[in-house]
Amino acid sequence: MIAVWRCRRTVPVVLAAAMCVAEALTFAQGAPARHAMRGMVMTVDPAHKSVVISHDSISGVMPAMTMPFEVRNVAELKGLVPGAIVSFTLVVEKTSAHIERVQVVRYESVEQDPITARRLRLLQDMSRDPTMLRAVGEAAPDFTLMDQGRASIALSQFRGKVVALNFIYTSCVLPQFCYRLSNYFGVVQQRFKQRMGRDLVLLTVTFDPARDTPERLAEYSRQWNADPASWHFLTGAADDVQRVCRLYGVDAFPDEGLISHSTRTVVIDRRGALAATIEGNQYTAAQLGDLVDTVLRR
Repeated sequence: MIAVWRCRRTVPVVLAAAMCVAEALTFAQGAPARHAMRGMVMTVDPAHKSVVISHDSISGVMPAMTMPFEVRNVAELKGLVPGAIVSFTLVVEKTSAHIERVQVVRYESVEQDPITARRLRLLQDMSRDPTMLRAVGEAAPDFTLMDQGRASIALSQFRGKVVALNFIYTSCVLPQFCYRLSNYFGVVQQRFKQRMGRDLVLLTVTFDPARDTPERLAEYSRQWNADPASWHFLTGAADDVQRVCRLYGVDAFPDEGLISHSTRTVVIDRRGALAATIEGNQYTAAQLGDLVDTVLRR
């Protein structure tokens, strides 16, 4: 018999999550119920053997939500950082619940053809300087580029606000890549519309500065109803753009008129430190929003 969860969605997330766990009802012949799950890590607390995850729904059991999970063995949390996509097993017993078999899901693009994917991996191996990449909690590298209104924009000018940063190019023809990332930022803009500019800023950097002029970016931004005061689409000299891409671990190379590229989204906290790095596109707009909300609440 499947465990039934009665989640009070109107209660604050952490309390609702705890109540959901406490209200797990029936199990087959007293055996623990086990559910394979997947989600995005929000926060990790090894001292209390817990992790907060924005997880996908389990059909017939519980909706997608953000909630804390306990682990029995703190080693389960090794290697987990905010923004990581993880798979795990939820174990629900009569009076408690915990997760186990927690594994980081490494991003492997299934959309790219094998030759392109292999070229991109080789480019990443050759061009990436591991000393340049910052870890979560370290200062986010500063940069200055030009936005869609031809204003000079420096990352450091947003100190005191949360910044979400992604990388696209406007000529991308595959909807699961740049279009999806831009759409996700559009969803975040709508979700936090009362806090945009005041507490939250979105930055979208093109890695195709030759074609993505400020005017082209302004045109592109309008399809997302982007507020230019709080969502800046950035371009600049090729060397400057390439530097920003390298600093944040984004790789791209020309490919028969298009650009094959890696995919990365970064969230930076109010202190200017990296709060999370998300590699790939295999997450939801809601999970990105939950991550931004977690950083805003700090």
